[in-house]
Amino acid sequence: MIRVLHTGDLHLDSPFRGLSAEKAQTRREEQRGLLDKIAALAEERGVDVVLIAGDLFDGDGVYYETTRMLAEVFGRMKARIFIAPGNHDPYSDFSPYASVRWPDNVHIFHSDYFERVELPELNAVVYGNAFTSKYRDTSPLEHFKPDYDEGLTRLMVFHGDLNAAKSRYGAVTAEQIAATGMDYVALGHVHTFTEVWSKDGTSWAYCGCPEGRGFDETGEKGVLVGTVEPNKAVMEFVPTCARRYQEVLVDVTGKAPAAAILDAIPAGSGQDIYRFRLTGERKDAELDLRALNALVEKKFFDASVMDNTLLETGLWDRLEEDNLTGLFLRNMKKRMENAAPEDLAMLERAAWFGLSALEGREEPR
Repeated sequence: MIRVLHTGDLHLDSPFRGLSAEKAQTRREEQRGLLDKIAALAEERGVDVVLIAGDLFDGDGVYYETTRMLAEVFGRMKARIFIAPGNHDPYSDFSPYASVRWPDNVHIFHSDYFERVELPELNAVVYGNAFTSKYRDTSPLEHFKPDYDEGLTRLMVFHGDLNAAKSRYGAVTAEQIAATGMDYVALGHVHTFTEVWSKDGTSWAYCGCPEGRGFDETGEKGVLVGTVEPNKAVMEFVPTCARRYQEVLVDVTGKAPAAAILDAIPAGSGQDIYRFRLTGERKDAELDLRALNALVEKKFFDASVMDNTLLETGLWDRLEEDNLTGLFLRNMKKRMENAAPEDLAMLERAAWFGLSALEGREEPR
């Protein structure tokens, strides 16, 4: 049994375009801080092998401070470290991977064919490959055949797109993964932890990214840590992110927008990055987004407010319009005037549904 840490999609030195220059710099520094956090977790859990499943870097434009810290942190780790470059950081003679003097415990896969590295001291073997350009139209597992590994714990790490047949990022299927005969396959490319799948003694998972970078990467982020032995992998999700991106829907119907936002703020979330999306109906024709942004921006590392509300209207406001909507409302109002009292509620509801359909909305306001 060996102890494994699975991470990937760190996207170090991301531009963080949605933030100010100062805050973006802070976030890049926090990304680098992930390295110390991961190293400490590996030490705490007694990890033998670290699998980095691609997109360690966001691109070729990597700061010197980042590569220097990577080499320093990796060099003091006891674990063996295996890196499988992804579509954002494909291996080439000009990539950051080729320009850094890596410690002896770091192995970088540099071919789009699988390479096999045996670890006699762990009675294990690691297979991995690399993106060598930004796209890969063929499956990484298309021609894979494992060597004779009887009695060894078998690990695999690569960057690929699971169950996306037309993907240009190394499409693979669960059936292909299960057919490898590996004990654990560490996948990269999807930025959300999925689950640990298993079939026929092979387990595999996406660990997700350890730190979110935008509102397409909301919620908790982390790495996977656990144990692997022949035909069995037990992996645990461990949160690592310094800040979470969160989007909150705020219904302002019948409320003052500022009060509705304040009511929606979760406790203990000041370190995170929030977007409040206003929904529902409002009475005021104008919404002071500048004031609402000022209300929230000091309560979080960064926050913004977006308006998706509708202006409140009455059922009969468009009664006199010379169009289909006006004609429909006049007919419904006449029916209600001549209807029995017990039918009024039903007819009013029908009028609301009809008005919604005419205005292109899904349901009555």
